[in-house]
Amino acid sequence: MRRSREVVQLQQNVPRPVSAEISRSWLLVAATRPESFDAAESSRADQIILDVEDAVDPGLKDQARADVVDWLSTGGSGWVRINDRTSNFWSDDVDALVGIPGLLGVMLAKAESPEHVSETFDRLHGATPVIALVESALGIEEAANIARARGAYRLAFGSGDYRRDTGTSSDDMAMAYPRSRLVIASRVGNLPGPIDGPTVGSNHPVLREQGGVAVALGMTGKLCLDIEQLPIINEVISPTRSDVAWARDFLADFEARGRVVRDGSDLPRLGRAQKIDKLARAFGVEPS
Repeated sequence: MRRSREVVQLQQNVPRPVSAEISRSWLLVAATRPESFDAAESSRADQIILDVEDAVDPGLKDQARADVVDWLSTGGSGWVRINDRTSNFWSDDVDALVGIPGLLGVMLAKAESPEHVSETFDRLHGATPVIALVESALGIEEAANIARARGAYRLAFGSGDYRRDTGTSSDDMAMAYPRSRLVIASRVGNLPGPIDGPTVGSNHPVLREQGGVAVALGMTGKLCLDIEQLPIINEVISPTRSDVAWARDFLADFEARGRVVRDGSDLPRLGRAQKIDKLARAFGVEPS
């Protein structure tokens, strides 16, 4: 799956426009479809994740892994969702990815202990960030410890497998508890906000509703299954234009009065305004 020299020269070492620390949309791409890698990289996704785990039949793992390594070695860049620490495929996954130039990080499936994260990080020579994908009751219970593990970069929610493990419905109220646990664990571990699980389908009202629920609970990213989902998710997770206008007005007024704190609400509002302004600049959101 070698690409032309021109394509490699154009794409090599070109960073994603949004830092992974604050990335909103994380597009999952089946590693069995190497012909789609280039299109995913040039999409509106803040980050792409080449999936060698759930999206790949066990009999196809070796070829899918080889295609991912080839693409990342010839100018492509992205994250890779690898198989879980207890699987027979984990060792081959991490060994194949060590030192690959286009690898931005790995998403570790079915993380259930801090050791799963730290062992993955260490096998990758301590140079590759690890997103822990929490997908079970045990993983949720251990979330704070996982967030403090060596090499942990962000937490993500494997909502489908979590529902299968616990028998929980997809109802917003039922899913609020695990989402909130990941938000709190991320704060305890001093990590960025967690990445929510995907929404099936590209129905815009449903995507907006689900994205809004995740944001309301404190999540700051979302896994995506299709390129058509990306603009909606990016919009929903970004600050609104009216929020940006408020933030910049507040910051201008705060500077104009010599940064004097008038009452107990000023510092919380200052923190919120600074965060909104930072994200707006990163995402290119202008005030209304």
